[in-house]
Amino acid sequence: MKILLVRVSSLGDVLHNLPMVADILRHHPGATIDWVVEEGYTSLVRLNPHVRKIIPWALRRWRKGLGKAETRAEIKAFFSTLREEEYDYVFDTQGLLKTGVIMGAARVRKGGRKVGLANGSEGSGYEGISRIFHTDSIPLNPRTHAVARGRMVAGAALGYTVDHAPDFGLPAPQAASRPGFLPPEDYAVFFHGTARDAKRWSRDNWIELGRALVPMPVLLPWGSPQEQQEAEAMAAGLPNARVLPKLSMMDAVALAQHARLAVGVDTGLTHIAAAFVRPTVEIYCDSPKWKTEGNWSDRIVNLGDQGAPPSAPEVIAAARRLLEAV
Repeated sequence: MKILLVRVSSLGDVLHNLPMVADILRHHPGATIDWVVEEGYTSLVRLNPHVRKIIPWALRRWRKGLGKAETRAEIKAFFSTLREEEYDYVFDTQGLLKTGVIMGAARVRKGGRKVGLANGSEGSGYEGISRIFHTDSIPLNPRTHAVARGRMVAGAALGYTVDHAPDFGLPAPQAASRPGFLPPEDYAVFFHGTARDAKRWSRDNWIELGRALVPMPVLLPWGSPQEQQEAEAMAAGLPNARVLPKLSMMDAVALAQHARLAVGVDTGLTHIAAAFVRPTVEIYCDSPKWKTEGNWSDRIVNLGDQGAPPSAPEVIAAARRLLEAV
């Protein structure tokens, strides 16, 4: 059986799609699985050794140069690569027009199925027009967890029930793979940055948490000049904090993978730490906890909810419980 997964973005959404791979192979061990993903996230998908072929989709970059001959040549090459295989099943678990177009262009064998979402989740950017590319549209409860959605769509199409914890297929941290920018001792990482201001946890709270963790080093990553300034302001109030240099995506993944403790707001890197089953405190300030909370391990604590951020003492207590549990 040949299967193609179409989930192109974003970081957290691609991560949350990974357990589909283990589920499919658990029930269909001989299957081969390919994946279309935004080019910036190919290295994340590549961490899962059970994905055979990754087909990079570069729409974010192509949009900036549609008038250039080289861009048009890249787009043509993408669709040529996409159509090299005939698949038994193509799954679009994003439900957008752009992912529907990819699904529509993919080739299926005679009797093959193109399977997608019949509806979006609450607050999602689901585009109903994507259904025109489906042979099968799977309805789900609008409050289905982000990890469960793709798993349940595949289960419905392939005839199995999802009844076990998600397996992201990510490697355990190895000493040999520990990047040189990380300290040799145990450390905490604060994933404080987020694209939406309302999802931020206050600086005073981060500083109070960091002081409670002394003498454990606290590492502060950032992804934008604004986040860098915020990290520097936090570090000024923390004797045990270090602002990191700008990291590549895979260095940021390694930062999560090797952390003794990860604390972060509702963002992709926090969810990556949870997927690696590192001791993780997820902080929800302005997004619904039900949608993305790490609910597959007692090493993950989810605090707060939409419009109800947790207090610093609550997060400190959760962090201490996780540190004492191992």
